[in-house]
Amino acid sequence: MPTHGTPLPAALIPDCTGPEAHHTAYRSAKTNNAIFVCIARQGQRWKVELDAMASSGPLIPDEAVTVLRSAAEALVLADTVTQANIAPDYISMWEIETEERAREIAAAFHAALHGLQQLYITVPGQRRSA
Repeated sequence: MPTHGTPLPAALIPDCTGPEAHHTAYRSAKTNNAIFVCIARQGQRWKVELDAMASSGPLIPDEAVTVLRSAAEALVLADTVTQANIAPDYISMWEIETEERAREIAAAFHAALHGLQQLYITVPGQRRSA
């Protein structure tokens, strides 16, 4: 069974500040059949971005998206991020205070997406089309 990439630790999350860095990191994720993850500076703050469409794995089921959305909402309520968008194939959160915190959040959501995708591949059940 293919593993569709592996979760990245916080220190290895790419900094995609600038379009060329973003393009290079996204191309690398696609080449490695991995879920794309990055951080990027926006003014004095940071943004986290994940895109499951970079890998050939299945989209995350709605039940799992609910868990990810709940975690993102908790970050908003705690004023860790000001906004978050969560979908079965894409996550973005922005206005994070520090690069270190952005890396921690990116690594946690990347590991969660990876794990949920692997669980969805492994456990038989109803599959929705991508």
